[in-house]
Amino acid sequence: MATFATSDQLLVIIDPSARQADGESVRIAKDVLSAGAAAKVCLPDGPEEFARALGRRGSRRPVVIGDDRALVRAVTLLHRQRELAGCALSVVPVGNAALAESLGVPGGTVAAARAVLDGAERRLDLLVDDSDGVVLGTLGIPPTRPVPAEPVPLAPERPWYRSLARTLAPRPARLSAVPSPRVTRLRVEVDGETVVDLDQPVEAVAVTPGRTGTASVEVRPLSVGAEATPLLASGHTVTVTGADFRYRADAAVSGPVRRRTWRVLEGAWALTLPRTPSPGTSAGVPSSPPRPAR
Repeated sequence: MATFATSDQLLVIIDPSARQADGESVRIAKDVLSAGAAAKVCLPDGPEEFARALGRRGSRRPVVIGDDRALVRAVTLLHRQRELAGCALSVVPVGNAALAESLGVPGGTVAAARAVLDGAERRLDLLVDDSDGVVLGTLGIPPTRPVPAEPVPLAPERPWYRSLARTLAPRPARLSAVPSPRVTRLRVEVDGETVVDLDQPVEAVAVTPGRTGTASVEVRPLSVGAEATPLLASGHTVTVTGADFRYRADAAVSGPVRRRTWRVLEGAWALTLPRTPSPGTSAGVPSSPPRPAR
């Protein structure tokens, strides 16, 4: 019987959306993880069970199999429980994973699962707002990117039904439910300094946490004719004030609010990512040999 070190004890939380979206990828990820570590698998039916499983992880490393929403949910829960700093997360993307891939997580199921087993923890900055919400990737005002369609419940025992349901599933819709005014007037302050005020209409604002304890801020003024030059700034605290504005934080839309402040927490969380190749190795080749199959 194979034995594993304490560091190889995993808590694999499979988000319900992943099981509905792609059961085959979930099975492959579970098989790879179970072959390389002592994996306890949890199948929560909803957010409450998801939170309960994560809270009872003990000394096991949590691994989330799911989409970007599941990743953000895990980080949010750990942050609000004040346990984020001491808990490294791992993720195997199944479903919409643009955020996870932008953070360095491999897009392929097998590659992502191998990164969980053979990768290294990397500390990342986090944006936290005054309502205790978190942003892992980019914050956007107004929220103009498309919203992913909700997964369609599938019958796993009927492959023909699964294929038909995917064919008939509606394509992702544009954000018609979140209207964006043609003229947005916002006051954007970075570390107390005004970047743009209410008298200057803006087209969009983007805020992205870096890896040096500061956030990058880009404000695009509204222009007529030639494209206006973006206004760039960086700082530890970003405050936006305006009349009932909405914003997209990673995979979710929030608001309307009239004022919101985000601050950067440097190295606030850790994500397991593929190891950086050491000098003399080719790109994409791990610096240490992969573990033998067990």
